Amino acid sequence: MTTLNHTGVSHTVFCLLGIPGQENQHVWISMPFFISYIFALLGNSLLISIILTKRSLHEPMFLFLCMLAGADVVLSMSTVLQALAIFWFHAGEISLDRCVTQLFFFHSTFISESGILLVMAFDRYIAICYPLRYTTILSSTLIGTIGAMIFLRSFGTIFPKIFLLKRLTFCKINVLMNTGCQHIVLAHVSCDDIQVNIWYGFFVLMSTVALDIVLIFISYVLILCAVFRIPSHYARHKAFNTCGSHVCVIILFYEHWL
Repeated sequence: MTTLNHTGVSHTVFCLLGIPGQENQHVWISMPFFISYIFALLGNSLLISIILTKRSLHEPMFLFLCMLAGADVVLSMSTVLQALAIFWFHAGEISLDRCVTQLFFFHSTFISESGILLVMAFDRYIAICYPLRYTTILSSTLIGTIGAMIFLRSFGTIFPKIFLLKRLTFCKINVLMNTGCQHIVLAHVSCDDIQVNIWYGFFVLMSTVALDIVLIFISYVLILCAVFRIPSHYARHKAFNTCGSHVCVIILFYEHWL
Protein backbone atom coordinates (compact mmCIF):
# COMPACT_ATOMS: atom_id res chain seq x y z
CA MET A 1 0.00 0.00 0.00
CA THR A 2 2.89 2.34 0.71
CA THR A 3 6.42 2.57 -0.60
CA LEU A 4 8.72 4.99 1.24
CA ASN A 5 11.85 5.37 3.38
CA HIS A 6 12.74 7.45 6.43
CA THR A 7 14.75 10.07 4.57
CA GLY A 8 12.12 11.00 2.02
CA VAL A 9 8.88 9.90 0.51
CA SER A 10 9.17 8.44 -2.95
CA HIS A 11 5.54 7.47 -3.26
CA THR A 12 2.86 7.48 -0.59
CA VAL A 13 -0.62 6.07 -0.99
CA PHE A 14 -3.35 6.22 1.65
CA CYS A 15 -6.41 4.03 1.94
CA LEU A 16 -9.69 5.74 2.80
CA LEU A 17 -12.03 3.23 4.42
CA GLY A 18 -15.19 5.29 4.20
CA ILE A 19 -17.34 4.40 7.22
CA PRO A 20 -15.59 1.54 9.09
CA GLY A 21 -17.85 -1.31 10.10
CA GLN A 22 -20.53 -0.29 7.60
CA GLU A 23 -18.87 -1.55 4.42
CA ASN A 24 -21.88 -3.70 3.52
CA GLN A 25 -24.15 -0.67 3.79
CA HIS A 26 -22.02 1.73 1.75
CA VAL A 27 -24.33 1.61 -1.26
CA TRP A 28 -27.34 2.54 0.84
CA ILE A 29 -25.38 5.16 2.78
CA SER A 30 -24.34 6.71 -0.54
CA MET A 31 -27.93 7.51 -1.52
CA PRO A 32 -28.42 10.54 0.78
CA PHE A 33 -24.89 11.69 -0.11
CA PHE A 34 -25.70 11.54 -3.82
CA ILE A 35 -29.14 13.16 -3.51
CA SER A 36 -27.83 16.00 -1.33
CA TYR A 37 -24.93 16.53 -3.75
CA ILE A 38 -27.27 16.77 -6.78
CA PHE A 39 -29.58 19.18 -4.96
CA ALA A 40 -26.61 21.29 -3.80
CA LEU A 41 -25.09 21.37 -7.28
CA LEU A 42 -28.32 22.17 -9.15
CA GLY A 43 -29.74 24.51 -6.52
CA ASN A 44 -26.60 26.57 -6.07
CA SER A 45 -25.91 26.69 -9.83
CA LEU A 46 -29.45 27.90 -10.49
CA LEU A 47 -29.16 30.49 -7.74
CA ILE A 48 -25.86 31.81 -9.13
CA SER A 49 -27.32 31.95 -12.64
CA ILE A 50 -30.41 33.88 -11.53
CA ILE A 51 -28.45 36.41 -9.46
CA LEU A 52 -25.87 37.05 -12.18
CA THR A 53 -28.40 37.40 -15.02
CA LYS A 54 -30.97 39.62 -13.25
CA ARG A 55 -29.64 43.13 -12.70
CA SER A 56 -32.38 43.81 -10.13
CA LEU A 57 -30.66 41.26 -7.86
CA HIS A 58 -27.24 42.93 -8.08
CA GLU A 59 -27.55 44.10 -4.48
CA PRO A 60 -25.03 43.42 -1.68
CA MET A 61 -27.04 40.68 0.06
CA PHE A 62 -27.67 38.77 -3.17
CA LEU A 63 -24.05 39.13 -4.30
CA PHE A 64 -22.85 37.71 -0.98
CA LEU A 65 -25.40 34.93 -1.37
CA CYS A 66 -23.94 34.24 -4.83
CA MET A 67 -20.46 33.94 -3.29
CA LEU A 68 -21.81 31.57 -0.65
CA ALA A 69 -23.49 29.40 -3.30
CA GLY A 70 -20.27 29.22 -5.34
CA ALA A 71 -18.24 28.24 -2.28
CA ASP A 72 -20.85 25.60 -1.39
CA VAL A 73 -20.49 24.01 -4.85
CA VAL A 74 -16.71 23.75 -4.43
CA LEU A 75 -17.10 22.42 -0.87
CA SER A 76 -19.55 19.74 -2.03
CA MET A 77 -17.31 18.67 -4.91
CA SER A 78 -14.23 18.44 -2.68
CA THR A 79 -15.95 16.12 -0.18
CA VAL A 80 -18.89 14.22 -1.67
CA LEU A 81 -17.29 13.00 -4.92
CA GLN A 82 -14.51 11.19 -3.08
CA ALA A 83 -17.04 9.65 -0.68
CA LEU A 84 -19.17 8.40 -3.58
CA ALA A 85 -16.10 6.89 -5.27
CA ILE A 86 -15.44 4.90 -2.07
CA PHE A 87 -19.07 3.85 -1.61
CA TRP A 88 -19.68 2.82 -5.23
CA PHE A 89 -16.34 1.71 -6.63
CA HIS A 90 -14.25 0.97 -3.49
CA ALA A 91 -11.81 3.57 -4.84
CA GLY A 92 -10.29 4.34 -1.47
CA GLU A 93 -6.67 4.62 -2.55
CA ILE A 94 -5.43 8.19 -2.78
CA SER A 95 -1.92 9.58 -3.23
CA LEU A 96 -0.38 12.07 -0.82
CA ASP A 97 -0.56 14.86 -3.41
CA ARG A 98 -4.24 14.22 -4.11
CA CYS A 99 -4.94 13.97 -0.39
CA VAL A 100 -3.24 17.30 0.32
CA THR A 101 -5.04 18.94 -2.62
CA GLN A 102 -8.40 17.67 -1.39
CA LEU A 103 -7.92 18.89 2.16
CA PHE A 104 -6.62 22.24 0.89
CA PHE A 105 -9.78 22.91 -1.09
CA PHE A 106 -12.00 21.55 1.67
CA HIS A 107 -10.47 23.64 4.47
CA SER A 108 -10.00 26.82 2.43
CA THR A 109 -13.56 26.70 1.07
CA PHE A 110 -14.97 26.01 4.53
CA ILE A 111 -13.15 29.07 5.90
CA SER A 112 -14.39 31.10 2.90
CA GLU A 113 -18.00 30.15 3.67
CA SER A 114 -17.50 31.13 7.30
CA GLY A 115 -16.12 34.49 6.20
CA ILE A 116 -19.03 35.06 3.81
CA LEU A 117 -21.53 34.35 6.60
CA LEU A 118 -19.73 36.96 8.72
CA VAL A 119 -19.96 39.52 5.91
CA MET A 120 -23.67 38.73 5.48
CA ALA A 121 -24.17 39.46 9.19
CA PHE A 122 -22.35 42.77 8.67
CA ASP A 123 -24.62 43.43 5.69
CA ARG A 124 -27.74 42.94 7.84
CA TYR A 125 -26.27 45.23 10.51
CA ILE A 126 -25.74 48.03 7.96
CA ALA A 127 -29.20 47.47 6.40
CA ILE A 128 -30.99 47.77 9.76
CA CYS A 129 -28.83 50.29 11.62
CA TYR A 130 -27.94 52.56 8.69
CA PRO A 131 -30.67 51.98 6.07
CA LEU A 132 -30.25 55.36 4.37
CA ARG A 133 -26.50 54.83 3.88
CA TYR A 134 -26.78 51.13 2.95
CA THR A 135 -25.96 51.37 -0.76
CA THR A 136 -23.37 54.07 -0.13
CA ILE A 137 -21.44 52.02 2.42
CA LEU A 138 -21.70 48.70 0.59
CA SER A 139 -20.61 49.89 -2.84
CA SER A 140 -19.75 47.44 -5.61
CA THR A 141 -16.05 48.27 -5.14
CA LEU A 142 -16.21 47.43 -1.44
CA ILE A 143 -18.11 44.20 -2.13
CA GLY A 144 -15.45 43.11 -4.62
CA THR A 145 -12.69 43.99 -2.14
CA ILE A 146 -14.42 42.08 0.65
CA GLY A 147 -14.86 39.03 -1.60
CA ALA A 148 -11.17 39.09 -2.55
CA MET A 149 -10.12 39.45 1.09
CA ILE A 150 -12.30 36.50 2.13
CA PHE A 151 -10.72 34.14 -0.39
CA LEU A 152 -7.20 35.48 0.20
CA ARG A 153 -7.65 34.89 3.92
CA SER A 154 -8.80 31.32 3.39
CA PHE A 155 -6.05 30.44 0.91
CA GLY A 156 -3.40 32.27 2.93
CA THR A 157 -4.16 30.47 6.19
CA ILE A 158 -4.51 27.00 4.65
CA PHE A 159 -1.58 27.16 2.19
CA PRO A 160 1.09 26.58 4.90
CA LYS A 161 -0.61 23.29 5.76
CA ILE A 162 0.63 21.92 2.44
CA PHE A 163 4.25 22.39 3.51
CA LEU A 164 3.55 21.19 7.05
CA LEU A 165 2.21 17.92 5.63
CA LYS A 166 4.72 17.50 2.82
CA ARG A 167 7.61 17.69 5.32
CA LEU A 168 6.31 14.62 7.20
CA THR A 169 7.53 11.06 6.73
CA PHE A 170 4.80 8.42 6.58
CA CYS A 171 6.06 5.05 7.77
CA LYS A 172 2.97 3.70 9.53
CA ILE A 173 0.04 1.80 8.04
CA ASN A 174 -1.55 4.60 6.06
CA VAL A 175 -5.19 3.72 6.63
CA LEU A 176 -7.56 6.65 7.15
CA MET A 177 -10.91 5.78 8.69
CA ASN A 178 -12.78 8.47 6.83
CA THR A 179 -14.26 9.40 3.47
CA GLY A 180 -11.80 12.23 2.91
CA CYS A 181 -8.46 13.68 3.96
CA GLN A 182 -8.11 15.86 7.05
CA HIS A 183 -5.02 17.76 8.16
CA ILE A 184 -4.63 16.44 11.71
CA VAL A 185 -5.82 12.92 10.82
CA LEU A 186 -3.20 12.78 8.09
CA ALA A 187 -0.51 14.14 10.41
CA HIS A 188 -1.30 11.52 13.05
CA VAL A 189 -0.35 8.64 10.74
CA SER A 190 3.14 10.09 10.21
CA CYS A 191 6.26 9.14 12.14
CA ASP A 192 7.46 12.68 12.86
CA ASP A 193 6.79 15.25 15.55
CA ILE A 194 3.51 16.97 14.63
CA GLN A 195 3.38 19.62 17.35
CA VAL A 196 3.76 22.36 14.72
CA ASN A 197 0.85 20.89 12.76
CA ILE A 198 -1.34 20.75 15.87
CA TRP A 199 -0.59 24.29 16.99
CA TYR A 200 -0.95 25.74 13.50
CA GLY A 201 -4.26 23.95 13.02
CA PHE A 202 -5.44 25.40 16.34
CA PHE A 203 -4.27 28.87 15.30
CA VAL A 204 -6.14 28.66 11.98
CA LEU A 205 -9.34 27.53 13.72
CA MET A 206 -9.20 30.30 16.33
CA SER A 207 -8.20 33.09 13.92
CA THR A 208 -10.85 32.27 11.31
CA VAL A 209 -13.92 30.22 12.20
CA ALA A 210 -13.94 30.93 15.96
CA LEU A 211 -13.33 34.64 15.35
CA ASP A 212 -16.09 34.71 12.72
CA ILE A 213 -18.58 33.15 15.16
CA VAL A 214 -17.74 35.73 17.83
CA LEU A 215 -18.08 38.64 15.38
CA ILE A 216 -21.37 37.25 14.01
CA PHE A 217 -22.70 37.02 17.57
CA ILE A 218 -21.63 40.63 18.27
CA SER A 219 -23.25 41.78 15.01
CA TYR A 220 -26.58 40.24 15.96
CA VAL A 221 -26.44 41.64 19.48
CA LEU A 222 -26.06 45.10 17.93
CA ILE A 223 -28.85 44.32 15.44
CA LEU A 224 -31.21 43.22 18.24
CA CYS A 225 -30.45 46.37 20.23
CA ALA A 226 -31.25 48.48 17.16
CA VAL A 227 -34.43 46.54 16.36
CA PHE A 228 -35.86 46.86 19.88
CA ARG A 229 -35.36 50.62 19.68
CA ILE A 230 -37.66 50.79 16.64
CA PRO A 231 -41.05 52.16 17.83
CA SER A 232 -43.15 50.59 15.05
CA HIS A 233 -44.21 46.97 15.59
CA TYR A 234 -44.48 46.45 11.82
CA ALA A 235 -40.96 47.81 11.26
CA ARG A 236 -39.57 45.52 13.98
CA HIS A 237 -41.31 42.53 12.41
CA LYS A 238 -39.92 43.42 8.98
CA ALA A 239 -36.40 43.79 10.42
CA PHE A 240 -36.61 40.37 12.07
CA ASN A 241 -37.78 38.83 8.79
CA THR A 242 -34.73 40.17 6.93
CA CYS A 243 -32.43 38.41 9.41
CA GLY A 244 -34.36 35.16 9.97
CA SER A 245 -33.17 33.29 6.89
CA HIS A 246 -29.56 34.33 7.48
CA VAL A 247 -29.65 33.15 11.09
CA CYS A 248 -31.02 29.75 9.95
CA VAL A 249 -28.20 29.39 7.41
CA ILE A 250 -25.61 30.26 10.08
CA ILE A 251 -27.00 27.73 12.55
CA LEU A 252 -27.21 24.95 9.95
CA PHE A 253 -23.71 25.65 8.60
CA TYR A 254 -21.84 25.65 11.91
CA GLU A 255 -23.95 22.88 13.45
CA HIS A 256 -23.29 20.63 10.43
CA TRP A 257 -19.53 21.16 10.18
CA LEU A 258 -18.58 21.81 13.81
